[in-house]
Amino acid sequence: MRKAPSAASSKRLESLFGPYLDRVCHRSARALEACGYGALLVHSGSLLPVFQDDRTYPFEVNAPFKVWTPLAEPDCFVYFEPGQRPRLVFTQPRDYWYKPPAPPEGYWTVHFDIRLCTDRESARGLLPPDLASTAYVGESFEGLAAWGVAAINPPRLLRHLDFDRAVKSPYELACLREASRLGARGHLAAEGAFASGASEFDIELAFLTACGLREQELPYNPIIALNEGGSVLHYQVLEKTPPARRHSLLIDAGAEFGGYASDITRTYSVADADFSALIARMDTVQQTLCAGVRAGVDWREVHLQAHRLTAELLRESEIVRCGADEALARGVTSVFLPHGIGHLLGLEVHDAGGFMRSPEDGDIPRPDGHPYLRLTRTLEEGFVVTMEPGVYFIDPLLEAARADDRSRLINWSRVESLRRFGGIRIEDDLAVTATGCENLTRDAFRAEQAREPS
Repeated sequence: MRKAPSAASSKRLESLFGPYLDRVCHRSARALEACGYGALLVHSGSLLPVFQDDRTYPFEVNAPFKVWTPLAEPDCFVYFEPGQRPRLVFTQPRDYWYKPPAPPEGYWTVHFDIRLCTDRESARGLLPPDLASTAYVGESFEGLAAWGVAAINPPRLLRHLDFDRAVKSPYELACLREASRLGARGHLAAEGAFASGASEFDIELAFLTACGLREQELPYNPIIALNEGGSVLHYQVLEKTPPARRHSLLIDAGAEFGGYASDITRTYSVADADFSALIARMDTVQQTLCAGVRAGVDWREVHLQAHRLTAELLRESEIVRCGADEALARGVTSVFLPHGIGHLLGLEVHDAGGFMRSPEDGDIPRPDGHPYLRLTRTLEEGFVVTMEPGVYFIDPLLEAARADDRSRLINWSRVESLRRFGGIRIEDDLAVTATGCENLTRDAFRAEQAREPS
């Protein structure tokens, strides 16, 4: 069960959800007309069985379903026909092995024609008899062919729907702010656990407890890396015993509210003044990049600017022996910053539509030499993006650089002194405005720190 909003928050969300759903209906109707369909049927997803077992994997609701409702239960359907109220078919199995979900309630339910069923077969009976002009979105399942839908996941329609998701409404921004607040609360608890000497596993427990969420309710499994683990970009181990010597923590963890994600990273030093200074320099770089975010900015230029600032940081910190221009020209910055500077954020952590030139066709290419950038669009008011510069000491990348002509440009003794810290990443979530951006993450940290007892 997802975390429920407070009474005040629920009233605010109720006032915003109706206009948001009207907007979803309008853009869905436009997409259906453009692609030649008369209606849309969206599936929440199914429980997936573990191979040769009677258990299932933790359920993940499909993002196209979350567009319509914050409901997070399997085998539910939204049926939308332009000009009609959206219909929610809610599956409530008759079961005694597992507790069936309660019928939906909350601020959003008044906007749907809600019909209850017990399984997929009865769900079909609650939909129109003729689905010959209906596009279905979701994974296929046994028996779907007999439902008579016009198409399953038609690519052109999906593209139209995904393109429109990038611009967030006031309702979505309210959910994203709440997800940021929960994430900041978890991060502050994790920082406290780290300071007390906790293991990676216990730091995660502190994060989960403060957020009030189960791990399967998070938008992604937390990255909680002590020492050298910070050099692994998607570190997943969660050691249960603290290391003999603690040097640093890199924590990349977010929360979820109403189906919307936060994505936050912080890096901490135990006691090393040199590494603490490097973290502070990276924070300055990150805030400089955030200050340049506004509608009309080409995100590819933000990424390239991040590499220039990283080159200057590497030089100032004596990690490289060359100037910024040479570090950029020779690809040295990519040894220390191999990932993209950020991505769209929303119903998915890496939200859909990051490369699309238009809803019809055409993708915007990444800059040469930067294959892992996840966003290439020009920013628009209402986009929500992450900003996550970093510097890492990654053995395979360092070994490759040592073996070629980049070797003379890197201060290897300095690198060796920093390897035990793994790396640094600082990540905030930004809502783009016409003249700048709202830093959802920093605002959330300030609010949570203000409510803590002195």
